[in-house]
Order: sequence, then C-alpha cells, then structure tokens
Amino acid sequence: MSAFYALLFTVAFLVLVIGLTKKIIQYSRVPAPLKIPVTPAPLSKGGVAVRLAKEAILFAALFRSNKWTWLFGWMFHMSLFIVLLNHLRFFIKDVPLPLVLLQNVGEYAAFTMFIGLAGLLIRRLFVARVKYISAPSDYLWLILLMVIALTGIVMRFVSHTDIVAVKEFSLGLLRLNWQALPTDFPLMVHLFLVAVLMILLPFSKLLHIPGLFFAPTRNQVDNPREERHIAPWAAELDAEKNKVQPK
Repeated sequence: MSAFYALLFTVAFLVLVIGLTKKIIQYSRVPAPLKIPVTPAPLSKGGVAVRLAKEAILFAALFRSNKWTWLFGWMFHMSLFIVLLNHLRFFIKDVPLPLVLLQNVGEYAAFTMFIGLAGLLIRRLFVARVKYISAPSDYLWLILLMVIALTGIVMRFVSHTDIVAVKEFSLGLLRLNWQALPTDFPLMVHLFLVAVLMILLPFSKLLHIPGLFFAPTRNQVDNPREERHIAPWAAELDAEKNKVQPK
C-alpha cells in the first residue's frame, strides 16, 4: 500500500507540474486581439498589478456582484490557502517558526473550508439560475473537496493518525526514498482524493487559478486612445502586407 501511494503521488505531482506549466505557456501565447479591459479599469501597469492582487486575494469583482457567493467563496479559498501552508510542515524537516505558529490556525481552517464549500454547494442546488448552468462536474468538484476537508478534520479531531510516520513518508517522496505509510482508513481516503485532485486539476475548471492572471478583461491597461493595441499575429500580417505592396 505504501508503494502504491508513493507511486500515485509521484505520478500526480508530475501530471500537476507538467500540466500546469503547459497550460500557463499556452495562456501566455494566446493573443488578445482587442483592448477589452472591464471598466473602470486602471490606466497604468502598476494599477493592473493592484487590480489583479485585489481579485486574487479579496475577490473584489465577486464582492460587488454577490455578497453571499463572495462570503462562501472567499472563506473556502482563504481557508484552503492556510491549510496548504500548514501542510508544508510535512515536507520540511526543520519547520520554521512561522509555520509552527500557523499550526493551530491551520487545524481549524479545515472547518471554515468545509463551511465555505457547503455554502457553494447549497448555492448550486437551490439558486435556480446557478443550478441551470451547473454541470455534474461542478457538483463533483465541490463534493471531492468537501470529503478531503472532512477526512482531514476526522484525522485531527476524531481518529488520530501517526503524523510522524506521514511526515517520514512525505520526506521520503522528496528524496526518492519511499517510507512506510500508516494504513488508517481516513488517511487513505484523504490522500487518494488529494492525488485525484492533483491529476485532474490541469484539465478542469480549476484552471481559473492561473487563468485569472491571463484574462484580458483584467490584465490590460485601459489606454486605447493613448496607445493602439495590435495583437502580435496582426502585426505580423501587417508586416507581410507591407513587404508585398508595390511602391
């Protein structure tokens, strides 16, 4: 079982890294044919950076759109961020003080993560206009994340697992020196679903994580009068036409 999970996470990590890298490269190469920032938009690149930071951290546009959706969405994403930071201690031999101090907060962040996901699931089930546009995968992703959070809570507060052995297993993955993994049922379910999440993420709607930073409606400066916007492929076509035009 330990070898199976070690192999599973090795494959999952490679798929995640290669898949995300490929998608980010693809996003970076897609030309934006028009100047289409959502107004009111910033007039400088510094303003664009601030705008993207507000969207990534505070979900500013969602806050203006729907306060309840913003509350549950922001609660889930920020809790997930804290949980991921807290899990770094399993991959670092000498845990730095900031992660040690974060440990207690990280343990309870799983609860707010679960509550946020539950709110988003209820929204999809009972808000008619959201239910109408929801695909089966939208529900499955929420349920998958909820089970991951729930099994994490069970391991911490109900059926305690050997976290020292789990850390040895995690460090062994980094060193390519596989170690024994505890066979607790909640841990097995938790790790298996995390691996599934890692493998499917580069091919799913969860690509909005890096996609936000490549959205032309968000990352463009609102200066169509000051500077003409020409997509790279259009500039190449113009250059080719100018070469063949008779003098």
